[in-house]
Amino acid sequence: MTTTPVIAASLTIPPLENGDKLTRWEFERRYQGMPHLKKAELIEGIVYMASPLRITQHGEPHAHIMLWLGFYKAFTPYLQLGDNCTVRLDIDNEPQPDALLRIDKGGQSIISQDDYVEGAPELIA
Repeated sequence: MTTTPVIAASLTIPPLENGDKLTRWEFERRYQGMPHLKKAELIEGIVYMASPLRITQHGEPHAHIMLWLGFYKAFTPYLQLGDNCTVRLDIDNEPQPDALLRIDKGGQSIISQDDYVEGAPELIA
């Protein structure tokens, strides 16, 4: 008796590459397949991947922005402060800004069922 081997379909997900042109759905699918990747953004349908960050040009200014926004949030009710969280702006844009402030209830954005910001926050830095 001769058996025919069954060839399994390849289910590999291509990795994200800087400059890829993707839909938000495909971007998220590939991003989820790369858990080691720390930061990638989709801007106008194009993938941008972060390079290493320096203390003087990024690290310290980022810390100052977070301190400023944290202080503002502490004295302003109904705000949510985010640090490096993904924002689903629309079908072609999914940035991961350094900082954001959003009005928790009644603002321009919502929190999706899978815990992402959807829509434009009140402030992105």
